[in-house]
Amino acid sequence: MLFNQATFIGIDPTAGQRPFSYAALDMDLRPLALGEGRLEDILAFTAGQRQAWVGVCSPRRPNQGMMTRQEVRNTLSPLPTKGRWVDFRLSDYLLRQRGISTPQTPARVEDCPNWMQMGFQLYHGLERLGYEEYPLGDNDLLSLEVYPYGCFAALLEVLPFPKYTLEGRLQRQMILYERKVKIPDPMLFFEEITRYKILKGILPVDQLYQAGELDALVAAYTAWLCANHADQVITLGDPLEGQVVLPVAALRAHYSIRYNST
Repeated sequence: MLFNQATFIGIDPTAGQRPFSYAALDMDLRPLALGEGRLEDILAFTAGQRQAWVGVCSPRRPNQGMMTRQEVRNTLSPLPTKGRWVDFRLSDYLLRQRGISTPQTPARVEDCPNWMQMGFQLYHGLERLGYEEYPLGDNDLLSLEVYPYGCFAALLEVLPFPKYTLEGRLQRQMILYERKVKIPDPMLFFEEITRYKILKGILPVDQLYQAGELDALVAAYTAWLCANHADQVITLGDPLEGQVVLPVAALRAHYSIRYNST
């Protein structure tokens, strides 16, 4: 599929009560928008798009019980222990088996944390606007489920530092910059550090994006890959529950804090 003026949008509702973080990239991975907004603001922005791929940092729907089905469990390796993992989505199991932790998605909407419920509302709003579910849909408006922590782990090939820490923000912005997203080089942060600033507790953090912005950016980047290089993404899970898209062609068998090639 060819695009002339497509927009690739990432939306992070994980703040819950606080405004969503969102990012929009153009075909050349240049940021078109980066900020925060309420649900109605986000839907208004997506409604104005003619061609758009939207990555949402939230489960698409509650747990549908795929891991309770023996025919599903029999296809997995290693075979899940009897009675275990039945309260997890299939995508959650596949990620956790590789060392990538995921939040558990309950079966009932009312049991889900607020940020997940906000995510469900966002997906419903996108559906009303004509957005179809990737990879099942085939029109100019598509939405996909993205798990930012898993995306960064896959891109880095190690488990990332906690996202709210300085090193976590540096690490995430650096891998996006290396992937040609047109954002400031986070290494400039170190050029601004002086002995005086360290002693006074002054750090040039204005060079770095906030955690929610980085999550939204990696979701937008994943949407861009889906549209332009579909062979460079992998989809985990079952369409009945929601499939998680990660921005790599294949996953490692296991991820840890430090990857040792030997």
